Amino acid sequence: MGEARGREVQLHIMTSHEEDNEANSTEQMHVSSQSTLIGQRGNYMRWVRLGIYALFLLSGQSVGLLLGRLYYDKGGKSVWLGTLVQLVGFPLLLPYLIISAPKRHSTSTDTLIHSKRPSVLILSSVYVTLGLLVAADCFLYSVGLMYLPVSTYSLICSSQLAFNAFFSFFLNSQKFTPFIINSLVLLTISSVLLVLQTDSADPSGVSKAKYVIGFTCTVGASAGYGLVLSLTQLAFKKVVKRETFSAITDMIIYQSVIATSAIVVGLFASGEWKGLNREMEEFKLGKVSYLMTLIWTAISWQAFSVGCIGLILEVSSLFSNALSVLGLPIVPVMAVIFFHDKLGGIKVISMVLAIWGFVSYLYQQYLDDYKSKPHENRNDDHNEVSNASPKRSELVDGKDRPS
Repeated sequence: MGEARGREVQLHIMTSHEEDNEANSTEQMHVSSQSTLIGQRGNYMRWVRLGIYALFLLSGQSVGLLLGRLYYDKGGKSVWLGTLVQLVGFPLLLPYLIISAPKRHSTSTDTLIHSKRPSVLILSSVYVTLGLLVAADCFLYSVGLMYLPVSTYSLICSSQLAFNAFFSFFLNSQKFTPFIINSLVLLTISSVLLVLQTDSADPSGVSKAKYVIGFTCTVGASAGYGLVLSLTQLAFKKVVKRETFSAITDMIIYQSVIATSAIVVGLFASGEWKGLNREMEEFKLGKVSYLMTLIWTAISWQAFSVGCIGLILEVSSLFSNALSVLGLPIVPVMAVIFFHDKLGGIKVISMVLAIWGFVSYLYQQYLDDYKSKPHENRNDDHNEVSNASPKRSELVDGKDRPS
């Protein structure tokens, strides 16, 4: 009688223990499914952000280059002003900076509890250094755009991808896969082909000495641009340590303030500001077109800056640069529409190679996401199985256990 009573008590304990395990397993599966759903939604939103940043970068760069060429072709002569309009559009982001200030303050207060924010001196040093580099880089690009034909200019600009890859390897620990190498080669070749255009002659009135100056400045600007992108990625990782749009606006606004100040000093020190009124009077398209060209050039380059730094934050400086090089062959196509240039077979081949190279890089990003996602799912499945297996072992042990 006592033995039967003991078995009933043991069976009751086993049954209740099994029910508890089933309830825990169900709850864990529910939490796991919620985590998977949140992960999928976050991955989807990341690709949406990538698309928006890519649109800003490509459209801003293409329109900015076309308007810059229009400025010089129709009578613009100031290199300092051509540089200034690449940087002076940052006030467009100030409303967002002001509106988001209260939220940013509360967030930073919460962050201080968990991590130590960089000092004002360190952040200022980062913004000043990057700002001065950007100012010098934009000035060199303006000299190149003024003295070189579009095909040669695009060819040299494509070298920025190689410079960026070099700096990213040392500063950002960039790994090179076959797809990334394939993308770099194709994007470079696509821009190199542009120099074979027979209808691309040297700009009229440009001496050989100025041509050499433009060539040298564009090479230096390409190297500087690759360095700036790698340093920006390094700054986000080691100093800023925030992956938000506010971090992007901070980087753009503060470094643009420094760069704009440096260019304004150069504009007045060089004396070019004295001839701006006459330049506007002699502009072939009229005064209104002169002002609109400068204004929309500033807006375009500001959109480019948001897209460029956003892609650095989301992916890497090399990806941002690869997309930028993809946009170089787009300029001749847009020139066909707006300036009635001829679209030869070489330009078409260049476009195809650029798109192929970018798709190759994009596929590598897809593979990286795909590999990381199954790894997380396998961990979840392993946890579910490990949580469920003790229940079966306990049941077997309970049946085999002697009374």
